[in-house]
Amino acid sequence: MSAISPARNAAFSILKTMEKFGHSDTLLRGRSVEVLSEVDKKLTTALVLGVLRWQIELDRRIRPLLKHPNAKLDAEVLIALRLGAFQILQMDRIPARAAIDESVELTKEAGHRFASGMVNAVLRKLASSRAGKESGEGLGECTRGYPAWMVQRWTETYGEEATCAICRHGQEQPQLFVRLRSEDVEKELATECIELTHGEFLTGARRVLEGDVTKTAAVRDGRVRIQDEGSQLIAELVPRGRRILDSCAAPGGKTLILGERNPEAEIVACDGSHQRLGDLRERLRILGERMECRLADVTHLNEEDAFDVVLTDVPCSGTGTLGRNPEIRHRLRAEDLTRQAERQTAILRSVLRAVRPGGFVLYSTCSLEPEENERVIEAVLDQGAVAKLVSLASRIEQLRSEGILTRDGSERLLGCVTAQGLLRILPGVLGTDGFFTALIQKAQ
Repeated sequence: MSAISPARNAAFSILKTMEKFGHSDTLLRGRSVEVLSEVDKKLTTALVLGVLRWQIELDRRIRPLLKHPNAKLDAEVLIALRLGAFQILQMDRIPARAAIDESVELTKEAGHRFASGMVNAVLRKLASSRAGKESGEGLGECTRGYPAWMVQRWTETYGEEATCAICRHGQEQPQLFVRLRSEDVEKELATECIELTHGEFLTGARRVLEGDVTKTAAVRDGRVRIQDEGSQLIAELVPRGRRILDSCAAPGGKTLILGERNPEAEIVACDGSHQRLGDLRERLRILGERMECRLADVTHLNEEDAFDVVLTDVPCSGTGTLGRNPEIRHRLRAEDLTRQAERQTAILRSVLRAVRPGGFVLYSTCSLEPEENERVIEAVLDQGAVAKLVSLASRIEQLRSEGILTRDGSERLLGCVTAQGLLRILPGVLGTDGFFTALIQKAQ
């Protein structure tokens, strides 16, 4: 029998898979985790996300303890070291001995028995230095765990205080929000020991305080949807219309909100992937015949469609979601932003062609980077009198008057509207992911 706990085994396997491909969120919902006990699921999640959030700092602490600090380590050996180091440095309830022993066993079972002595020695030194406070450096400093280039550009754009808040938010487990189709379901969830509280600004959003809402019948039936409150808000900000396009619709949470808020509208949802489109069609079936799911390259839309309103929540770097997707910081490079911006600009130009004169486009990202946000808007609007910005302050006021936003929440959101009328929410400001939104009206 293996001496390794199921949670550490699962965490090791997921981190190893992520060295090649995959998102942590997807892998943490896979079968290898689903078969675990609830206690082991929580520990697996904490280990995977914790290692990913602190990987840069963990490596910085591990390397000086190696006999040859610049030596190239096998991926499995490095992952075992990171898992052990994270538990020693960040998880007070786990004995150092357990973290060390199981990391050694993981190294052996991965076929690197020759390296197990080194793993044991390094982690023992790390535990000793922590116990004796010899290092003098903890993991608490706000920017540790992030690439230097990210920290530098955020500091230049937003200042030191905001950058520290962004980084702190990205090192914490994000809050879980849900959307209720009716208030009656809240009472049902209470009987299943699911404790909810109100969201930050939307009257229909709830924050999950206690319990595993993912296992409830209400979630399985679609009467409760798991969705970040910021993501819900983006869909709420879309103006009403009779013919609506969601140009980058998968996985469909925002499209469902568009359907709820526009019960008479015809809605088209686009995606460029056959597989995602199939999943999208299944999820949106509840909207009935007025819903069309279309396989399309959104950089080449049909100008004859003449939509009243378009939501274009474009693919982006995702730097506003680093708490939820910590692996992004390790694979993203500064040069990727230019390529992203080129596609985003092409998408925005395309959807503007597909909207009728006087119609609206809501552009949004979950990125913190100006290249993907303000500069995309500037690049498109600078090309003649094609369209103009509409301040989102007026839309926020309208949603408050309709009872969709709380009074306090709307005031806080208004504080995030820029002088140009753009809405930019940084992680750590309102308890949600970071995102950017602009409302554009096509010229008559």
